[in-house]
Amino acid sequence: MKTRIATASDLDGLTATITAAFAGDPLWNWAIPDLRAVEVWWRFLIASALRYDSTWISGDYAAAAVWIPPGGTELTHAEEERVEPLMAELVGPRAPAVLELLDRFETSHPQEEEHSYLSLLAVHPDHRGRGLGMGLLAENVETLDSEGVPAYLESTNPANDRRYERLGFRQVGSFTTPDEEHSVATMWREVAFKAAGGGGQPLAGA
Repeated sequence: MKTRIATASDLDGLTATITAAFAGDPLWNWAIPDLRAVEVWWRFLIASALRYDSTWISGDYAAAAVWIPPGGTELTHAEEERVEPLMAELVGPRAPAVLELLDRFETSHPQEEEHSYLSLLAVHPDHRGRGLGMGLLAENVETLDSEGVPAYLESTNPANDRRYERLGFRQVGSFTTPDEEHSVATMWREVAFKAAGGGGQPLAGA
């Protein structure tokens, strides 16, 4: 299936695919259970990511990978200021717990080495079971290998951990929701040539 880099005009299609793909995700169902509310959140994140040329689409939004490039940020400073009031609007009295979860994402993020950050990887439910998500990710990390760039992601669904491991990611840590009901695995991937030389080595519905 043909892949391409997304532009601002793809915001609606990307939001629809990612919202549908993460509808069954255990962590995000805990955080923002209302489908209309979580769609607003995904749109907010995706719109910011599209300021970089690092979001990839397979086919007609069958799969998508939202990357933040080395040195980039998931949100701008102005957007960071909007997160707290937005979350209060989306989840009401549960906002403090969800904001604490978002802070755990941030504090667990590695800072020692520049890398590409896989913010979101999703496959539309209509296209599940065809390997499109992992195929897109494999294509992306091959490009990162050629550029000598490591990668980082958070796995919010334990069912996906093994899939990431098959592409060279290894778990380097974890954190939980504030109530400890759900766990998130943090995963790192060294570029392939380093792994071959002995240096060691955010998927929904793939």
